[in-house]
Amino acid sequence: MFFYRIPAPNEAMVVSGSKRGGDGGQFHIVTGQGAFVFPWTHTARWLSLDLREALLSETCVTKLRIPLTVEAVAVFKVGDDNASITNAARRFLDQQKGMERLTAQVLAGHLRSIVGGLTVEEIIGDRNRVAQEVKAASADEMEKLGLVVDAFQIQEIKDDTGYIENLAAPHAAAVARDARIAAAQADQAATEKEQEANAAKAGFVREAEIKQAGYRAEIEQAQASASQAGPLAEAKATQEVTKEQTRLAALQAEKREKDLIAEVEKPADAEAYRTVRLAEADRDAIKARAEALAGGNQGLIASNRMVEQLPALVEAAAKGLSGANVVLVNGTEGVTDLLTSLVTQGYSIYEAVKGGIPQISSRTHEAPLRNGTTPPRGQDAIGEQAEP
Repeated sequence: MFFYRIPAPNEAMVVSGSKRGGDGGQFHIVTGQGAFVFPWTHTARWLSLDLREALLSETCVTKLRIPLTVEAVAVFKVGDDNASITNAARRFLDQQKGMERLTAQVLAGHLRSIVGGLTVEEIIGDRNRVAQEVKAASADEMEKLGLVVDAFQIQEIKDDTGYIENLAAPHAAAVARDARIAAAQADQAATEKEQEANAAKAGFVREAEIKQAGYRAEIEQAQASASQAGPLAEAKATQEVTKEQTRLAALQAEKREKDLIAEVEKPADAEAYRTVRLAEADRDAIKARAEALAGGNQGLIASNRMVEQLPALVEAAAKGLSGANVVLVNGTEGVTDLLTSLVTQGYSIYEAVKGGIPQISSRTHEAPLRNGTTPPRGQDAIGEQAEP
């Protein structure tokens, strides 16, 4: 609408010419809404409500007379209330570009005052404290100017004397020392881990080589067993054949021994038994005759005594043959011939002894018999043999 003005959201419209302003002054402030501005009775001007920035770089002397250069930045604006806009309009409406310079000068004065009451350590250690104290100290002055400081930050503190550097030297040395220690410890830990990794790797390699060697040994053993299987089987077969041959030879020898026993010993035993039985029969017959002729002649008694001595004679003959090297020929026939020869020789000895006995006259004499009796008188000691 014609003559109707609306300010922007970041502006305040200052309307002058009214008889009475909204704040009781000589001008009317309009924000957030429009107002009629008649050209012939009113004049409208705009005051920016944007944020503004003021840069500070001031040389300050600390409590211990150490000069420092403090660089800071302040963010400010015109207050939103009508009183602040009115104060700012009265001071900066035609000189809005001079707000930054004037604000910087006001804040710089308070900054120097606050830094002068602190030590370097306190300033470095608590920069936020310095900023808050500057804001608080400048609040009244800024309010009179219609300005509000939204933020104040110390960006950098410079020391041309080297105090801050020397102040930081022990800490820097400690930090460097700790850094070197940490680096050494890190290197040591890394070396230990690397050694452990290398040891583990070597262990794995060793185990792998051991397993591979075991596998190779098993393969070689299997190959050797396979290559020896044929000769070993042949040797075992030959061994079995040898065992069977040995057993067969033993059986054949045992059979041959039994055959020899059957062919030699048993016939010889039988012949010897027959000869012994015949000799015993002859001995019994002679004994019977001697007993029957106990009352007969002395010749028969002497003959009987000779017969009794016959076994002793045969035994003497056998002893004579005991040291002789007798070779038997023709098996059982040889044994039989030997026994027959011995009996024949014994019989010859018997005949020779019998022929050498002198004939005793019919003269009677007393001679004790075997049974201890005395023949009757008048009977010859040796009479005619009676038939059995």
